[in-house]
Amino acid sequence: QVQLVESGGGLVRPGGSLRLSCAGSGRTFSSDAMGWFRQAPGKEREFVAAINWSGSSTYYKDSVKGRFTISRDNAKNTVYLQMNSLKPEDTAVYYCAAATVPWGTIATMTVNGPYKFWGQGTQVTVSS
Repeated sequence: QVQLVESGGGLVRPGGSLRLSCAGSGRTFSSDAMGWFRQAPGKEREFVAAINWSGSSTYYKDSVKGRFTISRDNAKNTVYLQMNSLKPEDTAVYYCAAATVPWGTIATMTVNGPYKFWGQGTQVTVSS
């Protein structure tokens, strides 16, 4: 059974940092692109960041550029999202996702389509 399990969410004050982790099991994801999405209350799920199979290429949502960093450790079958300078508008449930392609254009990798495996999500709340 393929599983993605997120961890590292929590409550943090504005300006603070969190590091999310997503551990995969049941399948080796080292040949697959990975992504992070988020869904705030009352809003649709949106793309946050994506990374190619080797970790050499990334895409980011404009509003998180310079604050968030996606990375991966293929030996551990794990992808990370380092989030710095957090803002209240970053509050959401964050989901990890695995595609079944190694990489693609920004138009394809920033939407749900290529992502076939999803985690259950981890809550991130940014509040004073």
